[in-house]
Amino acid sequence: MSPPGETATQRDDDRVGNTTLRRDAEAVLMVVDQPVTEYDLARAFGVSVAAVTRTLVELSEEYSAQGRGFDLRQVAEGWRIYTRPECADVVERFLTEGHEVRLSQAALETMAVVAYRQPVSRGRVSAVRGVNCDGVMRTLVVRGMIEEAGQDPESGAALYRTTNYFLERLGLRSLDELPDLAPFLPDDIEGIDDTGEQTT
Repeated sequence: MSPPGETATQRDDDRVGNTTLRRDAEAVLMVVDQPVTEYDLARAFGVSVAAVTRTLVELSEEYSAQGRGFDLRQVAEGWRIYTRPECADVVERFLTEGHEVRLSQAALETMAVVAYRQPVSRGRVSAVRGVNCDGVMRTLVVRGMIEEAGQDPESGAALYRTTNYFLERLGLRSLDELPDLAPFLPDDIEGIDDTGEQTT
């Protein structure tokens, strides 16, 4: 039971100060397989969202300052621990040596076109890549990287966009954080219909 006159804020400050909240947050973040929100952590720990936010920011800054092999990032749907970008090459070599890469080069290229041109139809993606992408698009939908986003008002073709899971896997908070690659993709695809054929 809390001492008489003690406020929720004081309890938060005490808990943050004695590292209990930091410990608990780290324990949860090490085992979750998807981003977790500040609200969910606050509810689980019995403290305020503000206290959780302060703790997460402090942990993130601490990991960066110490040069850890991982960092704590806020992405589309919450907070999650990620491998630090500088370690990406060695981790990739370790995980893929002797194994097939999870997404093929064709899938990665197709996903990039969708990310930078969304919402976009399968026909237009195929036009940009120069090959039929129907099978690859279906694979990306099944894997949760892209999803349908309505229909083209002129052609009626299904349009596709990236998902929150796409942002999560790339460690991004929004599409605004994508590298500036769009200028390298062709703009002149307006004469292409949604089957990928040239129109007159």
